[in-house]
Amino acid sequence: MKEWKILRNSLPETIYVRAYEERMDLLRAVIVGAAGTPYHDGLFFFDFAFPPDYPNSPPKAYYHSHGYHLNPNLYSDGKVCLSLLNTWNGEKEARWNPCKSTILQVLVSLQGLVLNEKPCYNEPDRRHSQNKKLSKRYNSMMFLLSCRTMLVLLRRPPRSFEGFVHDHFCTRANFILQAFKANTDCSAAFGHYQDNVSHSFFEGSVKLHQKTKLYLELETAFTKNTASRVKYETQTLSKRSLSIGLVGAGRMHGLV
Repeated sequence: MKEWKILRNSLPETIYVRAYEERMDLLRAVIVGAAGTPYHDGLFFFDFAFPPDYPNSPPKAYYHSHGYHLNPNLYSDGKVCLSLLNTWNGEKEARWNPCKSTILQVLVSLQGLVLNEKPCYNEPDRRHSQNKKLSKRYNSMMFLLSCRTMLVLLRRPPRSFEGFVHDHFCTRANFILQAFKANTDCSAAFGHYQDNVSHSFFEGSVKLHQKTKLYLELETAFTKNTASRVKYETQTLSKRSLSIGLVGAGRMHGLV
């Protein structure tokens, strides 16, 4: 409950969480990709489970990857590699401290340190690199993977965040499509990053027709999403019901 109060008062505007009222040891969060990063306007979902001895031990985290490895710290199997979660051997002051660390710090770290503007340098052997060309290619690849993640979320939004996902993409659809058009480097590499194989950086290249196909898929999905939301709102107003039902097993606290 202490952690929940901290989240209510201090969460950034682009991070949202929900917790089960009957299972306060579980938390689901969504982080909106920040502007200036290859993740901008994307939605990134994380589930957290607080162990019985919390806060002596950090929460367990799971990332909803949908099979994509779009960051060196976020694996396609859902693993989250972060010093604050004790899943990476970082410096002592960066690791979980039972007396000071909070779930808020974890969420802010994921947004600011992991989903950052130059994720290529999150790899230990590239941390001090200045290879701008490599970083640019990596960013282009990550943006395209982020777009593929958007398609998955529109088709299968996470439970209890269905309305949030649809509303977000209704609002940001045009901005995302504009950003896609601006991402014109057709030679940008695309594919899953290879775990633990730093020299094998890319699996292939994005051809122009592949990017065009992805763009059209996004455009179609956004159009259908907007139409479905308008239809839903019209039906809701016609019934004169302004209540919003929360879907899920057990009651959940509202979106923070």
